[in-house]
Amino acid sequence: MNRTIKSAALLGALAVAIGAFGAHALKPMLVENGRLATFETAVEYHFYHVLALLFIGLYQKHADEKKLRWAANAMIAGIIIFSGSLYILCLTNMSFLGAITPIGGVCFIAGWILLFLAHKKSSTDIS
Repeated sequence: MNRTIKSAALLGALAVAIGAFGAHALKPMLVENGRLATFETAVEYHFYHVLALLFIGLYQKHADEKKLRWAANAMIAGIIIFSGSLYILCLTNMSFLGAITPIGGVCFIAGWILLFLAHKKSSTDIS
């Protein structure tokens, strides 16, 4: 639980820093390369999944901790692969990186499914 919450806090701070850097220092380059919307998508998904990670960390003492650890790891992998590949794509304009992005999306989906399964088991145990 502690590691998950710490990861969420650090990744949240990183999302704010990257978002601010993109909105100010990188905006002219992103607009020129037609990558502003892509960068915004990367930051949005980064933030959404930091919030999910925080929830998982807080929820770990109430549900299947093993599945929630896997869910947290999947969310972290999703942030790194999905948002990370889009950040690099925006900075380098290497379009082949777009082929890596869906792997991060699959990690996000796996994280959400694992969260569901952890709760499903937990709610069965309680009732």
